[in-house]
Amino acid sequence: MQKIGFIGTGVMGSGVINNLLKAGYAVDIYTRTKSKAEPLIKQGANWYADPKDVAESADIIFSMVGFPQDVEDVYFKDNGIFAGLSAGKIIVDMTTSTPTLAKKIGEKAEAIGVQALDAPVSGGDVGARDGKLTIMVGGSKEAYQTLLPIFEIIGKANHHFGPYGAGQHAKMANQIMIAGTMTGLTEMFVYAKAAGLDLQSVLKTVEGGSGDNWSLENYGPRILNGDFKPGFYSKHFLKDLRIALDESEKMKLDLPATKQAKKLYETLVDDKDLGNDGTQGLIKLWW
Repeated sequence: MQKIGFIGTGVMGSGVINNLLKAGYAVDIYTRTKSKAEPLIKQGANWYADPKDVAESADIIFSMVGFPQDVEDVYFKDNGIFAGLSAGKIIVDMTTSTPTLAKKIGEKAEAIGVQALDAPVSGGDVGARDGKLTIMVGGSKEAYQTLLPIFEIIGKANHHFGPYGAGQHAKMANQIMIAGTMTGLTEMFVYAKAAGLDLQSVLKTVEGGSGDNWSLENYGPRILNGDFKPGFYSKHFLKDLRIALDESEKMKLDLPATKQAKKLYETLVDDKDLGNDGTQGLIKLWW
C-alpha cells in the first residue's frame, strides 16, 4: 500500500487524514504547530517538521492549506515539497487556489518526473469527516486513475476536468453557485424574521420544496442554533470569490451577483473582523 503524505491538518485536512488512517494507509503529516496535530498523531499519523521531509518519505503527497501564498510556500520554499520530491511520486494540491498556480506546480513537477493534480474539494467539514467530498480534478490523467481508490475513500464523487488548473476552474464554478445559496439562505432568514414567521418552520418548509439546497440543509440549522463555528471559514470563502472574479475578468465575464456576494463577505471579514466564523456568519450583517 502506498504511503501518503499530507500537508495541512485544518478543519478539512483532519477529516481527510482520519479517513485515510481508518482505511489502513500510513500517513505522514506536517503542520506548523505540532500540538495541533496531536489528535491525528494519536490516531497513528507520523508528524514531520518540514514539508520536505514528508515529500521524501511518502509516495503520494497531498496539500490542503489556506491561501495561494501558503501553497506557494509549501511547494517552493527551501524546505518545501519540491525540495524533497523524486521522480515517480505524485503530488495533489487540494487547496482552493488559482489555476495559474496549479499550472506552475504541474509544469515544475513534469520537469522532474513527478505527476501532479490540482484537486480542490467541496463538502465542508461534514463532507471531509464523513468521506463524502466532491473532488474536482485537473492535471495528469494517469495520476488521476492511480488515485481513484483514494478519492473513493475520501469522497462521494470525483471528476477529471482536464489539464493543470481545470480542477481549480471547476471549483470556482462551484463557489459561484455557493455564493448564491449562502446569500439566499441569509436573506431568507432575514425576511422571514422581519415578517414574524417561525424560523424553524420556514427552514423545514423550504427544505421540502424547490428552494432546497446544500447550504440550507447544512448551515440553516447552525444559524438557528447560533453556531458559527467554521465548516468552511468565511475568510477562505472570500479568498475563493476574489479568485473567481479575477478569473472571470480574464475571460471578459461580468458576474454581478458574485460581485455582490464578495462585497458582503468583505464587510463580514475585513470590516467586522469575523473571518474565522463559518460562512453562515454572514447572517451577522443583519442579526
